[in-house]
Amino acid sequence: MTEFDMGLMHGQSRSNWIRLRTLILLRWVAIAGQLIAITVAQRMYHLQLELGLCYLAIGVSVIGNLIAIFVFPENKRLTETENFLMVLFDLLQLAFLLYLTGGLHNPFALLLVGPVTISASVMGLRSTVLIGSTAIILVTLMAQFHLPLRTEQGFILRIPDVFVFGNWAAIIIAIIFMGAYSRRISSEIRSMNDALAATRMALSREQKLTDLGGVVAAAAHELGTPLATIKLASAELIEELEDHPDLREDAELIREQADRCRDILRDMGRAGKDDLHLRQAPLSAVINEAAEPHMHRGKHVHFEEGPGLGGGYQQPSVLRKPEMIHGLRNLIQNGVDFARANVWIEATWTEDVISVRILDDGRGYPPQMIGRIGDPFVRRRRTDTDRKTRPEYEGMGLGLFIAKTLLERSGAELSFANGSDPYQPEPLRKERRGAIVEVVWPRSKIDVQFGENAVPIGRNKPIEI
Repeated sequence: MTEFDMGLMHGQSRSNWIRLRTLILLRWVAIAGQLIAITVAQRMYHLQLELGLCYLAIGVSVIGNLIAIFVFPENKRLTETENFLMVLFDLLQLAFLLYLTGGLHNPFALLLVGPVTISASVMGLRSTVLIGSTAIILVTLMAQFHLPLRTEQGFILRIPDVFVFGNWAAIIIAIIFMGAYSRRISSEIRSMNDALAATRMALSREQKLTDLGGVVAAAAHELGTPLATIKLASAELIEELEDHPDLREDAELIREQADRCRDILRDMGRAGKDDLHLRQAPLSAVINEAAEPHMHRGKHVHFEEGPGLGGGYQQPSVLRKPEMIHGLRNLIQNGVDFARANVWIEATWTEDVISVRILDDGRGYPPQMIGRIGDPFVRRRRTDTDRKTRPEYEGMGLGLFIAKTLLERSGAELSFANGSDPYQPEPLRKERRGAIVEVVWPRSKIDVQFGENAVPIGRNKPIEI
């Protein structure tokens, strides 16, 4: 993992931190609701409440909000620990207020699910488990220990024990179910957002390399990572130097200059992006360009191309789309990573479709994972054999997700399969019996000789500077 990738992951983790102002606003809403509920219970229904202790519990929340407003800046984002303490405080405050107002005999006891749902949505597994466990303990204690609700005449308002048990069970189930559901959904959303961000970054880099030519392409590739790292680091410095205006101005200047360098590289590449010869290439040339970075990694890469039934002898020319090249490159990388010695790339074409198949002589995809191929951040536990044969590999499924997303964007359909059972005994295995991935485009989507994508052949226009 490169330093830039580590910086990107750190920046994305910071983006998941919730703003302090958001929790302050939610707490004000909760405080208003608690005051209204107590006022209605006392004034309209004449319930005898421990008003002093109730107002004390609400006052603690008010004081906490005021301290947070005046001590911390408006753009303060809570870390995992700070967020945990805030939510835990709200959970304890609500539980204490429910203790003073009837415990599980109070219908508002269901609100204990709220802090658990928030923690599951924005915090890690450890913090979520601690918040959920605390909520379950508090609910269990309130079922037995609480101050009863009394009417003006002194009668105690309580529901039958069977209903108390039902409320306890319902709240426990809601805590577990809503916590697990919220965490699963938020985790999938974050994973998808991170994966799509990585996909956009990969496509952007490939687009730059396609637009740029020769030395400019090499310069953009080499300078892209340090410039992105500088921009990311300067952005974090700007946040950290809120109280140091002089240093903050220097950090902002660094970010502006990094953006200027990025714009200069982009402008330098515009001279070549209208080159007619760069916009199209024979199918075999596009495949070779995608495979080139993996040709010298100790595995034999074999190329085969030919027409299918009714495909014609002439090899088609296709669009040199950045998403096509980068997507195929990732698939080929995956084949080279898992192959024992050989990878085959077969290209065929007919009148209607263009197909590329990538096969290897490895163990193939785990059968239980085939249905999930293409999901981001999917990984299985590595065996000792995997660690010995491929100690450098720490795949998370992101490469296949990027490849699938980019190729589908170009109009392709992908299918994944195994040539044989990956757990079949070794002597029974043959060549080309490992993982198989097939990419199929409708010919009208990428063929540059016919249809709406036809690229004119002729002399390039003069470059205007």
